[in-house]
Amino acid sequence: MSELSINPGIEIRDSERELDRFRRRLAILGVFVLTLFGLLFLRFFYLQVIQHGHYSTLAEANRISILPIAPHRGIIVDRNGIQLAHNYSAYTLEITPSKVQSLEDTIDGLAAIIEITPRDRRRFRKLLEESKSFESLPIRTRLSDEEIARFAVHRYRFPGVEAKARLFRQYPQGEMFSHVVGHIGRINQREVEQLEKDGRLANYRGSDYIGKTGLEQSYEKFLHGTTGVEEVEVDSGGRAVRTLSRTPPVSGNNLVLNLDAKLQEVAYNAFGDRKGALVAIDPATGGILAFVSKPGFDPNLFVDGIDPQSWSELNGSPDKPLLNRASAGTYPPGSTFKPFMALAALFYGKRTPQQTISDPGYFMFGGHRFRDDKVDGHGLVDMYKSIVVSCDTYYYVLANDLGIDPIARFMALFGFGSRTGIDIAGEATGVLPSTEWKARRFSRPEQKKWYAGETISVGIGQGYNNYTPLQLASAMATLANDGVMFRPHIVNYIEDIRTRDKQLVEPTPLRNLGIKQEHIQVIKQALVGVNKEGTGARAFADAPYTSGGKTGTAQVIAIKQGEKYVESRVAEQHRDHALFIAYAPADKPTIALAVVSENSGFGARAAAPVARKVLDYHLLGKLPAATDGKN
Repeated sequence: MSELSINPGIEIRDSERELDRFRRRLAILGVFVLTLFGLLFLRFFYLQVIQHGHYSTLAEANRISILPIAPHRGIIVDRNGIQLAHNYSAYTLEITPSKVQSLEDTIDGLAAIIEITPRDRRRFRKLLEESKSFESLPIRTRLSDEEIARFAVHRYRFPGVEAKARLFRQYPQGEMFSHVVGHIGRINQREVEQLEKDGRLANYRGSDYIGKTGLEQSYEKFLHGTTGVEEVEVDSGGRAVRTLSRTPPVSGNNLVLNLDAKLQEVAYNAFGDRKGALVAIDPATGGILAFVSKPGFDPNLFVDGIDPQSWSELNGSPDKPLLNRASAGTYPPGSTFKPFMALAALFYGKRTPQQTISDPGYFMFGGHRFRDDKVDGHGLVDMYKSIVVSCDTYYYVLANDLGIDPIARFMALFGFGSRTGIDIAGEATGVLPSTEWKARRFSRPEQKKWYAGETISVGIGQGYNNYTPLQLASAMATLANDGVMFRPHIVNYIEDIRTRDKQLVEPTPLRNLGIKQEHIQVIKQALVGVNKEGTGARAFADAPYTSGGKTGTAQVIAIKQGEKYVESRVAEQHRDHALFIAYAPADKPTIALAVVSENSGFGARAAAPVARKVLDYHLLGKLPAATDGKN
């Protein structure tokens, strides 16, 4: 039997120790795994239980799309229901620049299937400059059914291009009401910031347009309406599956105006090819019956965004069609200022109606000869005659006797040199000269001083005098209403589109001037005399009603001393303006107006006939006979 031999180089393992080490490692790993599962459980618990509401809302939001629904804009009608601004529906082709690789290629491709004019391209580029790249911008508006069908066939070729149904604003009367009704336009960044500041931005979600000028701007909050909301379920691709709920929009309220569209048409056409303005007011309420500024412009050009060429033509035109002459244009009042000067003389006790002066045809002051329009003068002139024949010399003397500051204080009562508060923006203040005004107006000490000779020209409505036709009409309405002034307003009432309730724009008496009625009657009697036997008699010959009026002629450029004004030798743009103020019927006036016909010469020749046509229509319903277009 052989013996077993043990090799001393072989180490015998301690299996118990290794097993114990393995168990410890396994326990540590188990604790680690259990900790991870614990943390995972806690995270699940936090998300599923604690944050359930939050993530449920997010998930619902991913599933539901909130779409704003723009409201219909309120319409604007005249006192007889004639529409001056309304809406209609049409398709527009719109491009979202951020979704298009090449705008030019896209537009060229669209032009191959739908007509896109150079004007459309210019307008689009202008909108692109004013808008953010993610906004949808129109390249074509008012598409026909045939054009919509052609685009639908090729739609797959134009990502980022859509045909959308839109409401469009239309102004059927065109330029005739352009300055008073105004127009809408696309909302710009400045307006977005203002809406946000006013807390109204949420109501403009989905709206592209806002009132820019005229009544469209000043009554924006009534016309716009309330934006609606539609909740739509969408799939993973963002396509609408079904409508979950809908809060319909509320249309804007309608505006019913004091304006008479037919009277406005008569007044507008009465100017012929002349530039000018006319404002007619109801003296008893301040309601605006006609508000003409000629020439006007087509407000429909601005609705879709005016193209640069059309804008340049309007903005650069020497006729200034964008200027609202009725409330923002200012003119020397000329002799239409004289009735108020005469009333000031009575008010201050500087004259009696019977007091006379001798008119030799001029007034000498400081070595300067102030000429009357009648070379050999008017002889003895009392207050009545001074207005009826429009005697300059009478008012040269009177102005010197009154002094500039008393004149300014009295004229301020009638609203000269201050805004009337009419319900459209952009009204000018005009210039009512005084020593205080001149000290503020000029910078050099020698310019600040008021010179007595400057007062003389002010007396006949020249010099620094500068007022709007609206101010002249308001002053005449106040005189016709025996010294009670009302705030001029264009809107009669606001009509609620749902309930048909009417929110009346109440006539607002601004003040009673506190002038003695016997003094007012003296002036009104003279104004009636103007149209019966004075400078307005020719225009009002055979009128079946009695009216009061006053002609005026205002210099555009100064004539050197000793020179005689000869109209034919003066360039048309430098010729005198023609003015006329009037009211009728004389016993109980229902209308007072002011007319300015630019560069037309004498008021009796150019402005008074315009007033006659307007008064004939207002009082008699008489339409003027067709003319050759000139006054």
